[in-house]
Amino acid sequence: MKLLYQLNAAFTALIIIIMSITAFFIYSLLMDMLIQDEQRQLKARAELLIDIINEEDTSRSPQLSQLLQDRNYPILLFNRTENTILFRTMPSQIARTWMTEYESELKNQEVWESGGEKYVIYDFPLSEENDEVLVMATPLNDLQAVQSVFAFRMVVVFLIGLVLAIVVSYFLTRRLVTPLTKLKQEVKKIEKRQFNDVRPVESTGEIKEVEQSVRHMAEELARYIHSQKQFFQNASHELKTPLMSIQGYAEGIRDGVFEGEAAEKGLSVMVSETERLKKIVNEMILLAKLDSSEDVYHPERTEIIELVHQAKDRILPLAQEKGVKIEVDTSDSFYSNVDQERVLQAFINILSNAIRHAEDQIEIHTVLDDKGLRVRVSDDGQGISEDLLPQLFERFIKGKEGETGLGLAISRAIIERSGGKIRAANNPERPGALFEIHLPPAD
Repeated sequence: MKLLYQLNAAFTALIIIIMSITAFFIYSLLMDMLIQDEQRQLKARAELLIDIINEEDTSRSPQLSQLLQDRNYPILLFNRTENTILFRTMPSQIARTWMTEYESELKNQEVWESGGEKYVIYDFPLSEENDEVLVMATPLNDLQAVQSVFAFRMVVVFLIGLVLAIVVSYFLTRRLVTPLTKLKQEVKKIEKRQFNDVRPVESTGEIKEVEQSVRHMAEELARYIHSQKQFFQNASHELKTPLMSIQGYAEGIRDGVFEGEAAEKGLSVMVSETERLKKIVNEMILLAKLDSSEDVYHPERTEIIELVHQAKDRILPLAQEKGVKIEVDTSDSFYSNVDQERVLQAFINILSNAIRHAEDQIEIHTVLDDKGLRVRVSDDGQGISEDLLPQLFERFIKGKEGETGLGLAISRAIIERSGGKIRAANNPERPGALFEIHLPPAD
């Protein structure tokens, strides 16, 4: 069943239950209200009757006669001490039954029954000795007829209200379900990978938040699929180049094309390309493990400033070979929960990248703030091209001096796995690139 019909059915069922319970209580209370109102009228007629009798005014005789002859209000006057009926306007059998059962059963009761018929009663003593009792009655059938008429009208109102409620429910639920239906269509586009065809859906509240999440998911999936395609293209290119060199020299040596020194040179190239190929494969495996849940990352409380100095010491021979000077300006100490070897590797990768592109100097600064530690590595090279900057940390994306194009991607994976962030930009103060790493403090 569609959601629209489910909501309509649920809302209709709820309205029926609420209105049924309400109608039941109103119908039950209505008779009590009618009985109480009828008793007030009986009391008023009894007081009027007593006033006419006590005044002994002959001019009011017609009014007295009308009260006594009104069959809708039977009257009984009896002496309960002598057990005699003094006056009645009802059948004698009913009058005698009421008189005999008054003390034992009927006294203080609102409704009396006799001969299969029920009456609403108002009774009170006329004399000071309470031996003469006046009873005024109204057949309960009259009140039940009023109750039946009211119940019929209430059913009519109930049905009209139910129809209106169903109509209103239909329009309200349709307004709620329509955005969901459209959102379903947009999700179908994502399922078919039609990411560029996903369109906004007019909605409000939580549905709007879901719609925004769906569009964001479509954008992320499109970006992810694009990056995966680019990754496989770049990976195949990077792996194909050394394999072609190895295959070419191997076939040349086998066929006798290369001999003597040429063969030795070919073997050297094959060894070199094999090492390069091995390095690429190992870095790809490391990246895959960092992106997955494999147990390759073991965080512990680590002093980060010391790691910065260790990275500088390990990379120093390469810097001296390139004629690049490294200046370090660090804080006293800072601890974070990281994998020491992995973060050290990330620092070395970034410093190696800076050395390849620097002219004469690299600067390392650390800044402490409320959110953690910022490690800034800047060089005096030509900077990062604007075309390369947005995708600098993607896999197999490299500049002119790059090696495998995986070093910065690995560094980003390690830093993010450590709960930190890394960004790259062109130094606003002088020519060159600026890398900034942020790591959170230890818990």
